[in-house]
Amino acid sequence: MTTRNTLKRTLSLPMMVLYGLGTTIGAGIYALIGEIANVAGYHAPLSFLVASIMAGFTAVSFAELCGRFPHAAGAALYVKKGFSSERFSTIVGLLVVTAGLVSAAALVNGFTGNLGHFLNVDRSISIVIITLLLGAIAIWGIAESVTIAGLITFIEIGGLLLVITVSGESLSTFPDRWTEMIPAADMAAWGGIYLGATLSFYAFIGFEDMVDVAEEVKDVKYNLPLAILLTLGITTFIYMLLVTTAVLSLSPAELASSKAPLAQIYEYHTGKSSLVISIIGLLAIINGALIQMIMASRVLYGLSSRGQLPGVFSLVHNKTRTPIVSTALATVIVLILALTGRLASLAETTSLIMLSIFSIVNLALWRVKRRDPKPEDTRVFPSWIPIIGFIVSTSFVLGKIVSLTNM
Repeated sequence: MTTRNTLKRTLSLPMMVLYGLGTTIGAGIYALIGEIANVAGYHAPLSFLVASIMAGFTAVSFAELCGRFPHAAGAALYVKKGFSSERFSTIVGLLVVTAGLVSAAALVNGFTGNLGHFLNVDRSISIVIITLLLGAIAIWGIAESVTIAGLITFIEIGGLLLVITVSGESLSTFPDRWTEMIPAADMAAWGGIYLGATLSFYAFIGFEDMVDVAEEVKDVKYNLPLAILLTLGITTFIYMLLVTTAVLSLSPAELASSKAPLAQIYEYHTGKSSLVISIIGLLAIINGALIQMIMASRVLYGLSSRGQLPGVFSLVHNKTRTPIVSTALATVIVLILALTGRLASLAETTSLIMLSIFSIVNLALWRVKRRDPKPEDTRVFPSWIPIIGFIVSTSFVLGKIVSLTNM
C-alpha cells in the first residue's frame, strides 16, 4: 500500500448509467407517488415532468463540469475552480461527505427497520452486519462494487416495470382518459402541480454522486457527461410511465392514503401478496446506502490527493485499487451514526446542504464559463443553463429553510 497507487479506470458507460440510476431511482419513489397524488391529483404526471426539467438544469451543469474537470471530489473541485478558494472548496467537500454519510446511515436504519417485518433480528446486530458488509463491498473494488449496485438497480427497475406490467389494463385506458391529466387554466390546478413538482424534484437528484467517481471512468470526458444525461432521461421516462399508471389504476385519494402505493397497485391488479415489491423496496434502500458510502470515500480521496486533507486519505490499496483509509473511515462513521439512530433532523439538514451546493456549483460553472467559454474536447452547454439552475436551486434552498424554521 503506497501513495503511488492510483484509482483504476474500469467503469464503462453502461456501468455508469446503472450507477446513476441506482443513486437516483431509490426507495423514495415507492412512497413518493402517494404524496404527489395528494397535492397534484390526476396532474401528478405533469408534476414529475416539471420536476425533471427543474432538476435537468443542474444535471446539465454537472455534465459540463465533469467534462471540464474529470477528477474525484467533483463539487469541491468545481467550487475551487469557480471561486479560486481552496478553503471554500474544502468546506464544500466536507459538507458533501457529511450529507452522504448521514444519508447512508439513515438508509441503513431504514433497511433494518423494514427488515424487522420479515426477520426477528436485533437492531444493533443487524446494523453492524449490514454496515460492515457494505464497507467490505466498497473496499473490494470499484468495478465489483458498481457491478453489485448495478445488479440491484436492475432489480429495482424490474420492480417498477412489474407494477407497470400488471397494470396493463388500466394503462390501456389512457387514450380515453388522458384529458383528465391536462390542467385547466386556473391557479389552483397549477398550484398543485407546482407543489407536486417541488416534492418530485428530490426523486431526480443523484447525478451529483456520479461525478465523484470520475477518476475511475473510462474515456471520462465523453462517458461521464453522457451517463449523467442518459440517467436523467431514463429516470424521467420510468417515472412518467409509473405515475401515469398509478393515477389510472387508483384514485389520487386512494394513492394519498396508502402507506405503500405501489404495493397496493400490485395487489389491486393481481390479487396477490405484494411481498416481492416490499423485498425490492428493501434492496433499493441498501443500494442507496452502498452508493453513498462509495461517493463519500471518493470525495475524501479527491480532497486528500489535492492536498486539502491529510495524505493518509489518498492511500490506495495496491490490489483493490480503492481508497482504503477513506472507505474504512466512511464505514465507521456510518456505523456510529446508524447505531445512534437520531437521524430525522440530520436528514432534513442534509437535503438543505445538497441544495445549497447545487446553487454554488451552478454559480461556479457560470464563473468558469466567463473565463473559458469553449475549452477543447469538452461538451459545452449554453450559459443560461447554470443561471436557471442557480435560480431553481436557490428557490428550493429558501423553501427548505422556511419549512425547517416552521418545524
